[in-house]
Amino acid sequence: MSTPAFTLARRLRAGETVYSAWCGLPEPLVCEAVAREGFSAVTLDMQHGMWDTASALAAIASVHLAGAAPVVRVPLWENATVSRMLDFGAEGIIAPMINGTAEAAAFVQVAKYPPVGERSIGAHRAGMLARVADQKLYIADANETTISFAMIETRAALDNLDAIAGMPGIDSLFVGPSDLSCSLSNGASMDSHSADVEAALERVLKACEKHRKIPALYCRDAERAVAKAKQGFRFLAVASDLAFLRAGTAAQLKVLNS
Repeated sequence: MSTPAFTLARRLRAGETVYSAWCGLPEPLVCEAVAREGFSAVTLDMQHGMWDTASALAAIASVHLAGAAPVVRVPLWENATVSRMLDFGAEGIIAPMINGTAEAAAFVQVAKYPPVGERSIGAHRAGMLARVADQKLYIADANETTISFAMIETRAALDNLDAIAGMPGIDSLFVGPSDLSCSLSNGASMDSHSADVEAALERVLKACEKHRKIPALYCRDAERAVAKAKQGFRFLAVASDLAFLRAGTAAQLKVLNS
């Protein structure tokens, strides 16, 4: 492997479980801090978080500096942003609302170099963060050292699960449980732990096993992440930076007010 500084794909492909922090606050220092506390991956949420291109560029480098793997959830169907974040040095891209083969194919096209996709060449910053002398060394195995996470979060995605999981260039199925609950209940519920969601998680695990893909999941807290890791999920995003901040503040105030 010509990019030894990139660790996420190697760990996941070796069967390890990886826990990722989830960051929506547009501050690279926050990402670096949570990485230094021990998270081996940090996900920047550009879809619902407050990141722009400049802050994401800085944060990706900060996460690498802290010794963790940066992952980016791009805005809805912004395929140009997929390539851009990979060029900036992201080790994984989470693409929301991959509901069928059309969205999956479009994602692969910009996430993978030929012959798998049609990602354009220009990964100068990624090559620097990968600690290679020439971006050609990064490009040579980038298809294997970066992870494409297709989000499964609708009834349509479940209906097309086998086709999405079987598509070359899709490395992982990443479940968004809140949106999935909303979709499965026709908008009546947002219970990410509902029986319908639990049944869908089992289907995702089976599809990943069949097609040798990495099962991934967003979890609202660490307890859920540990439980789902035992069930078989191997990339688990945990809570959020804002949730960490609120919990820490509440804990301190509890002491002050006791």
